[in-house]
Amino acid sequence: MAISDVQLKGSWYTVFDDNGKKIKDIQANYVGELCGFGSDFIVFVKGSFYSTYNESGNKIKDMQVNYVGNFRNASGSTIVFKNGSFIGTYDKDFKKLSERQG
Repeated sequence: MAISDVQLKGSWYTVFDDNGKKIKDIQANYVGELCGFGSDFIVFVKGSFYSTYNESGNKIKDMQVNYVGNFRNASGSTIVFKNGSFIGTYDKDFKKLSERQG
């Protein structure tokens, strides 16, 4: 089931599928601040960690902010971070797919 939108409503994030139907509510203070989302994952930052979650609100993986850098965007099945002068592309498990100078 593909994610089409994630919206903050009060203290809850609501996840919507590609038909615009609500999939799940996720408590904001539990997951942190929304960074972005791809087709089948959501990226949040809380403290010094980025976390990915699936559409059902289950945690996929955590990664330290200082390891991957600053969040740039999430799209499709990838997440892009800028770390110093490098742009890194990762999957939802924070496996590095590519890196380039940027």
